[in-house]
Amino acid sequence: MMASFMSYFAPRKDPKQSARDAIVSLRAQLAMIEKKEEYLAKNIEEDLKKAKANVVTNKAVATMALKRKNRSEKELERVNGTRMQLEMQIHTLEEANLNAETMLAMKKGSEALKVIHGNMNVDQVNEVMDQVNEQRQVADEISDVISAPVGEQMDEDELLQELDALEQEELNERLMADHAPAHAPPTAHKTGPAAVAVEDDEEAQLRQLQAELAM
Repeated sequence: MMASFMSYFAPRKDPKQSARDAIVSLRAQLAMIEKKEEYLAKNIEEDLKKAKANVVTNKAVATMALKRKNRSEKELERVNGTRMQLEMQIHTLEEANLNAETMLAMKKGSEALKVIHGNMNVDQVNEVMDQVNEQRQVADEISDVISAPVGEQMDEDELLQELDALEQEELNERLMADHAPAHAPPTAHKTGPAAVAVEDDEEAQLRQLQAELAM
C-alpha cells in the first residue's frame, strides 16, 4: 500500500527513453545469446569429429562425444528459440517507438498549423487576393501607358485609303504595259549585246582588209 502511494508521487519516466532503454537491454541480451550459439555450434562440431575419430578404436569415447553433441544440439535449439523471441520483441519495440515518434511529430505539426492559421481566415485570404489582383491590373495599365508609342498616330482609315491608292496605281501601270507596242520603232538605236557583237564583227573585217592591202 505504501509502495503504491509512493510510486504515485515518483517522477514519471519518459516513454521514449524507456523504449530506448528496453531496446538497449534486449540487444545486449541478444548479443550474449548469439555468443552462446557460436559456443554450442563449435562444441557440436568438435564432439562430432571426436566421435568419428574414435568410433572404430574406442567406442566409449565416441559414445560420450555423441552424447555431448546431442545435449549441445538440444540446448542450441532452445537458445535459437530464445533468440527469435528477443529479435521479435526488439522489432516490436522499435516499431512502437517509431509510431510514437511519428505521432508526436504529427501532433507538433498540427499545433504549428493552428498557430499559423490562428490569425487567418478565408475571408482575409480572399480580401488579400482581391487586393493583389487589383494592384496587378494597375501595374498592367501603367505598363501599357509607358510602352505606348510616342508621336501622332496615323488613322486606320487613312492607311486604308493610301493602300487603295497604291493598288490602283499598280493596276494602271500594268494596264499601260499590256497596251505598249511589241517592237521598238526602226529609228531606235540598237543597244545591248547584239549591237556590240555587230560592231566587233565590223572592226574585225576592217582589220583584215588593211592587212591584205599591206601585203
